[in-house]
Amino acid sequence: MYPAGGQGQRPLLAAEQHTPEQLHDFLRDLETCEGSEAVWRRLVVLGRSLELPHLDFIVASAAPQWKRTLFLRTSYDSRWLQEANKDPEVSRWSYLRSHATQHLTPLLVGLEFAEEFTHLPEQRVAVLREAARRGMRAGFSVPLRGHAPPLTGVINYMGDHARRDMLAIVRAHGWVLNVAALAAFQRYMGFYAAEFLDRTGISMKQREMLSMIGAGLQDKQIAADLGISVSALRQRMQALMAKASCSNRAEIAALAMSTGLLPDPQRALDPESTQVPVMIDGLEDAHETLAPHPDEWSGD
Repeated sequence: MYPAGGQGQRPLLAAEQHTPEQLHDFLRDLETCEGSEAVWRRLVVLGRSLELPHLDFIVASAAPQWKRTLFLRTSYDSRWLQEANKDPEVSRWSYLRSHATQHLTPLLVGLEFAEEFTHLPEQRVAVLREAARRGMRAGFSVPLRGHAPPLTGVINYMGDHARRDMLAIVRAHGWVLNVAALAAFQRYMGFYAAEFLDRTGISMKQREMLSMIGAGLQDKQIAADLGISVSALRQRMQALMAKASCSNRAEIAALAMSTGLLPDPQRALDPESTQVPVMIDGLEDAHETLAPHPDEWSGD
């Protein structure tokens, strides 16, 4: 059983208790998280409860050929692995690059399953041997996807298990590990995006400017609204772009939306509107249907 924190957990409905106990306890505990750090800690607790104490959590910006890593979190001292990954023949065979950037299927990883991959160079096999020596002989790897902004990632649960024992863990708990990783990723990234402004020290005045740029306002209008000159605005904009690691206005606009300063443009602009897209199989024009607001209709 997942050792849930217990504090602030709501009681379960009977209809919620048909999934594995570890899963609904984990998800219910996840509901109480108030930041990315809390999400990560609960994920680590789940892994440890299933004898998979070594976790990797890697997220990169999505691109056809994989662009750049946004962050890497591990539950163990991974400095040796970071050093090894400086070798291109090692890093190009990472589970993120070789599988998770292209596929959605979970897979078993580690030295115990090395023979089930395509040919691995000796440098990569040597890394797997070192990982095994450090208690990571086998693991379960879950690919991740995000859409705003586009992201790709992976969560690896690793432990000191022989092939047979790892297969038994996956048969018993693979569904739990997969769903937990997907849910934790979504929850973590929501907090991580919201925390970006504090993490990078963006001031309230810079946030106001960020919102205006993201909303598509031109420099003259923004400067007038802020009561400064256009040249002063552009100086402030350069400082903001440097602090946020943005290179153009489009990236600033994306940042404003991803951090929650601006609403998702795909959502209805008028919250009072009763026009809801409805797609019904077999009816080509169903998307024009006038439907009640979702809050008033359960679909039952």
